[in-house]
Amino acid sequence: MKKQSILPSVFLLVAILFAIGTAFAQDPPSEPPAPAPVPTPAPAETAPPAPEPPPSKPALPVTFTTNVPLEAGLANLPGNAHVPLRLLPPGAFEQDRGPSEAIFPPQKLTIRFNHKLHVEGQKLQCKTCHAGALTSESAADRLTPKATTCDGCHGSDHDDLAAVKPGDDASGKCNWCHLGYKEGDGNKVAKFDIPAPNMLFNHKKHAARNIGCGQCHGDVEKLELATRDQLPRMRGCFGCHQHPDSAARGEAKSACETCHIKGGAKEGGRIKTVFASGVLQPPRWLHNAGHGADFVQRHKYVAANDSQFCGNCHKEEYCTACHDGRVRPRSIHPNDYLNMHAVEARLATQKCQSCHREQSFCLGCHQRVGVSMSGPVKDSGRFHPPKIEWSDPPRRPGHHAFEAMRNLNACVSCHIERDCVVCHGGQGIGGGFNPHTGGFSAGCATQFQRNPRPCYVCHDPGASVLQRCK
Repeated sequence: MKKQSILPSVFLLVAILFAIGTAFAQDPPSEPPAPAPVPTPAPAETAPPAPEPPPSKPALPVTFTTNVPLEAGLANLPGNAHVPLRLLPPGAFEQDRGPSEAIFPPQKLTIRFNHKLHVEGQKLQCKTCHAGALTSESAADRLTPKATTCDGCHGSDHDDLAAVKPGDDASGKCNWCHLGYKEGDGNKVAKFDIPAPNMLFNHKKHAARNIGCGQCHGDVEKLELATRDQLPRMRGCFGCHQHPDSAARGEAKSACETCHIKGGAKEGGRIKTVFASGVLQPPRWLHNAGHGADFVQRHKYVAANDSQFCGNCHKEEYCTACHDGRVRPRSIHPNDYLNMHAVEARLATQKCQSCHREQSFCLGCHQRVGVSMSGPVKDSGRFHPPKIEWSDPPRRPGHHAFEAMRNLNACVSCHIERDCVVCHGGQGIGGGFNPHTGGFSAGCATQFQRNPRPCYVCHDPGASVLQRCK
């Protein structure tokens, strides 16, 4: 009986000891147990990874900054401030009016752009956007960047200009660059127009000689919007195209046709000077040849110093049109010259006949005011001094004989040869005043051999008096 009652107690004690040993063999309850490992699926059941879509355009290695006010990039400098001389292209000067409109026609800039932000802020180079300048061989090439060049930074898509896709942020919207654009305009933007220059230029040759962009365009990286003011000046070109020492500069010739366009048959192969945008004229600093209001007085010195310089643009007919009297420039004389011209004509300081035809220009005016031998106005005035001084003997200062010998052109402006012959027709003709001086017959043979025509004014060709002179 006692042995049977002890057995259940022994079994209960063994079970308690086994439970206590199992509990001490586990981790402390303060640390969570490690998760059970996830079984790896078989290779046949592994799904292939989704391929990454290729980028539509290679992104430029820059981070674009959108924290830029919309007022930036609208002018050369913020607030349209005056551009200092140090930022303009070489050859510019204070109060510079910009390059010639005949060479660089006016532009229509409808794009907002900030060069300083892109060059100094984004560390871009000129060739990043103007890559075509390194290979361009013609001035007519379009060197402004294409719209697709901007897509890499701005997130836009200009592949199809009929369906442009704007970017996600503000810098990728159409109105960020295109002035005047409003929501709902679709793909319609204001036209951007930079006409081709009227000149010859090869960017590739200049780039191959390590001529930097700033040597022709100035410090564009210090400005925002680049306008016509940053286009080259001819005086700056002469830094290399040294004038007149072209031989010392190798291929950088200083001849005008190196850069300027030649005209056709109408210009006789000379430089073309008339364009739709203006007329090409030399600047004042070039041989003092500025065609200003005073050039009619200065041009004789310029032409005398270097007539070939004038011949680059002008044919000989251009000069003779004035100098043979066919064209009469009205600006050569001062405003009060009507009162002064009599003195000038008598002194012959300027040859009136170099521009005027005496018998048509001078005589016509003198007849209208009544200071001539004939005309519609009678007795309104006398051109010559009184008869007792002008024609009566004896000869004295102011007598017409001395005036004619001193300046016969002044007499010819009103008188024809017949007027003189009336009195000076020789013995027995007219008034009987012999035009020959004493002892004239001794040397008349020499005068007759030089030019017999004046003799025939009064003498018949077969007259006996001429025999001694033949």
